[in-house]
Amino acid sequence: MSIVKINVLTVPEEQRETLEKRFANRAGTVDGSDGFEWFELLRPVEGTDTYLVYTRWRAEEDFQKWMSGMGQAAHRGTPQDGSAQAERPKPAATDATLWTFEVVQQAGPKQD
Repeated sequence: MSIVKINVLTVPEEQRETLEKRFANRAGTVDGSDGFEWFELLRPVEGTDTYLVYTRWRAEEDFQKWMSGMGQAAHRGTPQDGSAQAERPKPAATDATLWTFEVVQQAGPKQD
């Protein structure tokens, strides 16, 4: 079964818009990666300053391959076309932790 990676980001309120714009600007950088299955950026509603970045992969190896290539470039601010690295902006998050889970059970809406 698949694996899930959840990047837990502490983002102060004044940096939320910056974080969301950065994700919007690099939308699509993961979609075509071998083994990629799903992405979601989850904004906190109340009571926390923690964003969750949810990705789902066919296998750990697929995630590691993406991280060592396009993922590394996206996190560094390197343009997707391989041109010179852009000046790296200050991080919007003040802390980050990566969680890993194996999918052991799943369900979706019933199809008629």
